[in-house]
Amino acid sequence: MCLGVPAEIIAIEDSESQTATVEVSGVRRRVSLACVLAEGAEPELLVGKWVLVHVGFAMSLIDTDEAHRTLALLAELESLAEDDGSTGG
Repeated sequence: MCLGVPAEIIAIEDSESQTATVEVSGVRRRVSLACVLAEGAEPELLVGKWVLVHVGFAMSLIDTDEAHRTLALLAELESLAEDDGSTGG
């Protein structure tokens, strides 16, 4: 199973290599924008946008409401797993 995690683009690291810093739940990661950046578009236009991130790639743009709903569901799943004692593999 693959899971894309919503993250907000907070900064462009390198326009030429199309990399950005994203943040989700206070954690920052460097990701590639290659899958979401239109040809010829300026990466800076994506700052403040939400994306689904999977294995270091921003896979798709999503709206803010969808991002927050998904993060809430992920938090609920985590809470249920903790209550069940299923965390920590």
